[in-house]
Amino acid sequence: MGASTSDAKSATGSGSGRVARAGRATARALRRPPAALARRVRRATHAQGAGESGLGKLIELHAVHSAGDMLITMALASTIFFSVPTGEARGRVALYLAVTMAPFVLLAPVIGPLLDRVPHGRRAAMAAALLARGCLALVIAGAIASGASLELYPAALGVMVASKAYNIVRAAVVPRLLPGQISLVKANARITLTGLISAGAAAPLGLGLNALGERYPLYAAFVITVAGAVMSFRLPHKVDLARGERTVHIEELARSRAERAERTKEQSRGRKLMAVGMDTPVLKALIANSSLRVLTGFLLFFLAFLLREHGLSGLSPAFSLAMVGLAAGAGNALGNLLGSWLRDRAPEAILVMMMVLALASSVAAVVAYGAATVTAVSAVAGICQAMGKLSLDAIIQRDVPEVVRTSTFARSETVVQMAWVFGGAIAMALPLNGTLGMAVAAVVVVAGMIPTMGSLLSTARRGSPHPRVR
Repeated sequence: MGASTSDAKSATGSGSGRVARAGRATARALRRPPAALARRVRRATHAQGAGESGLGKLIELHAVHSAGDMLITMALASTIFFSVPTGEARGRVALYLAVTMAPFVLLAPVIGPLLDRVPHGRRAAMAAALLARGCLALVIAGAIASGASLELYPAALGVMVASKAYNIVRAAVVPRLLPGQISLVKANARITLTGLISAGAAAPLGLGLNALGERYPLYAAFVITVAGAVMSFRLPHKVDLARGERTVHIEELARSRAERAERTKEQSRGRKLMAVGMDTPVLKALIANSSLRVLTGFLLFFLAFLLREHGLSGLSPAFSLAMVGLAAGAGNALGNLLGSWLRDRAPEAILVMMMVLALASSVAAVVAYGAATVTAVSAVAGICQAMGKLSLDAIIQRDVPEVVRTSTFARSETVVQMAWVFGGAIAMALPLNGTLGMAVAAVVVVAGMIPTMGSLLSTARRGSPHPRVR
């Protein structure tokens, strides 16, 4: 009897041992693909010296920021636009355009100069922006639970302001982390592309959490953004200016402005100097990029209303809208991918190529309006917006002195957002005629090409392919 009991215990023990071993093997098998993917992503983000310079850590931080951003966006997403008549939808879109401009009222005149005055705390500024977004996500979750719209809208605007504040500081510090093997355009593209991948990976998580309740994506966003705030302090110390550097930069900027003003006086005796640097590559790039943003804002809203009422030839309105939207999103992703792969080129030359490409696709849609050309226009607009923004950021990072770089980014973000809103406003004022809309799109691009093309080409010929940083 004792022997049989012992044998039974032994068999039970060996059986439970096999189950435990099988469980551990299954856990290892499940962990292996994500771990392999994480290693591959880390190799990509740390390639070409990005790991040693600290750029890899900034890319990883931006991936965390983008994941939290996606969860908050999904929590706030609504299908109201598609559930109301077109006339009422136009009013709602007009309100949305006005609301999107609200954060930029503070961004350029207040937040940008404020961040320029705290160059010793850039890591802390990014951490504060991320932490503020996380806390506001909790406020939004509470407002959704209680149905208190009074708290919801100010919190949503606060999320937008904090997100833009993070982005302008992040853009301003890239030159300090730039390895010698990577151009500014490539670095910006690598950061943006990683953010898009991270946002795409977070989308299924957001959908799953939203199925449990509207608040759960916001709770997850809080956790992710707090993690991002901690990661901000993992960035190298060189992200922050040393105590004496700001004084040196201010003195260099003052000398540069004085020399430029003197040269301008000598070249234009008797003519009043309107503003320093009004004919700089930065201004020309901003005008060119703004025309591309007007184009994307116009196409987004014009095609949304047009295709909702009149589908493309042979296609239903819903399918037409989905196809065009997918093309625009794919174009934006492709633009960032091309930016990370593109051989070192002057950013001015890239901007010129994007405007020519946008004009060609718009003219083709005017000549032969149809499903193929409209889809092509949407895809090209996405590519051009992405590449144009990468080029503008690279020019600012290259040519603008560090002491005013953050406020310059704030102003440029404000201008391009105004351009996007202006494009949406044009779309709502037009009748729903496809050929007319494509003609307007072509005119928008030409309006940006005329004052900038010659200057950008001249600067591209004079400049080096690898942007200089100062």
